[in-house]
Amino acid sequence: MSAPETERRVQGVIANEDTGESSDDQILDEQIRALKRGSKKDEESDAGDLQPGPVDPPPPQEGLTDTVEKALPISSLTPRWRNWVIRGVFALMMVVGFFWLIWGGPFYLTIAVMTVQLKCFQEIISIGHKVYQSNNLPWFRTLQWYFLLCANYFFYGETITDYFGHFLQREEVFRPLMKYRRIVAFTMYVAGFCMFVLTLVKRHYLKQFTMFGWTHITLLIVVTQSHLIIQNIFEGLIWLIVPVSMVICNDVMAYIFGFFFGRTSLIKLSPKKTWEGFIGAFFSTLLFGWLLAYFMAGYEYFVCPVEFGGPAAYSIMMECTPAPIFQLTEYTLPSWLQGVLKVMGLMWETVNIYPFQIHSIYLATFASLIGPFGGFFASGFKRAFKIKDFADVIPGHGGMVDRFDCQYLMATFVHVYHHSFIRAPNPGKIVQQVLALRPDLQLVIFNKLKQHLLDAGLVENSCSS
Repeated sequence: MSAPETERRVQGVIANEDTGESSDDQILDEQIRALKRGSKKDEESDAGDLQPGPVDPPPPQEGLTDTVEKALPISSLTPRWRNWVIRGVFALMMVVGFFWLIWGGPFYLTIAVMTVQLKCFQEIISIGHKVYQSNNLPWFRTLQWYFLLCANYFFYGETITDYFGHFLQREEVFRPLMKYRRIVAFTMYVAGFCMFVLTLVKRHYLKQFTMFGWTHITLLIVVTQSHLIIQNIFEGLIWLIVPVSMVICNDVMAYIFGFFFGRTSLIKLSPKKTWEGFIGAFFSTLLFGWLLAYFMAGYEYFVCPVEFGGPAAYSIMMECTPAPIFQLTEYTLPSWLQGVLKVMGLMWETVNIYPFQIHSIYLATFASLIGPFGGFFASGFKRAFKIKDFADVIPGHGGMVDRFDCQYLMATFVHVYHHSFIRAPNPGKIVQQVLALRPDLQLVIFNKLKQHLLDAGLVENSCSS
């Protein structure tokens, strides 16, 4: 052993006499500690990539609600009443806008649904990017919007083909997109899927797959349910207006009853919800739905399915012979109800109502008892990621998702309910499908239908030539 090495060895032993450790043991311990420190630093540096999780929210900034609050002459009010005024003003504005869309007809309503869908998608996706700090992922925002395009093309292509297929057949550019829409949609999605795989980065695997799943869940929630809303519109405006109005009524009445009478908390996810508001809104929505159904069932504009104007026209028709559920029908009251009415001085044995009013009871019950769980789900989602609202585009209300969380759930129920208990073959849709066939096949269908009507005695022989 050389002199310098001996000297360093001796110094190491002297330095460790007080601790009773040999220099070799100390060196080994120091090496282990160094390795642990290096490993810990590596884990900390990769924590953002390997362990996605909620991050602390950014410091609050002045939003649109704060700006409106300063602009309105309500500074002398308490915060509770300021919120009441702002929510009331913008709720009234949204109701007026909804009436304008109804006046515009199915086209305006469809555009509105698409706009809401895009904004809801953007709000949910933006939360994912903020929470998982994924803004630096290559091409990921582009891919998310590309997947949205694929989903919309697939779902809405089906509806457009069913109702406007004959019109699209006349335009050369639309024919392949309509005829091969499913394979085109699938090819588009597969291209996006391959692009996602090609853009995977080693240090961001977990983030990228997390956001990939986040995107597809958002598509499932937003696109599929907005597609069902469009389907409801084409079955008749009443299947959109009544359910949407019921949810709005339930939300407003729950807020009013809770504001003035609320004492008992309903659910921990949303502390401001009370049993008093929940129960008051339930009975209010039942009454509102019954009266609205009676009013709207008498107008063809609301109850007729949407039909295209025919081979030579480019207009939408909403005229028909109303279905039986939209025709006044006489019902005999149960004996126990007749007895109750007699006590009240009413000698009613029968009533004339629209059958749709009976269906409105089931719709109102769902809107009041189950619909709010869409809002509770959204509240739990926001609490999980430590945010107050999805956005601040509607002062006093938050973002589009905050306003339409219950509507999406309601739209799904209406679609399922209509297809299960109400739906009948739509003549307009059948005609569009026949017109999309070759002329020789159209003649085959015509002859079979003519023979069937003759055999049934519904037409006379003189009309056949």
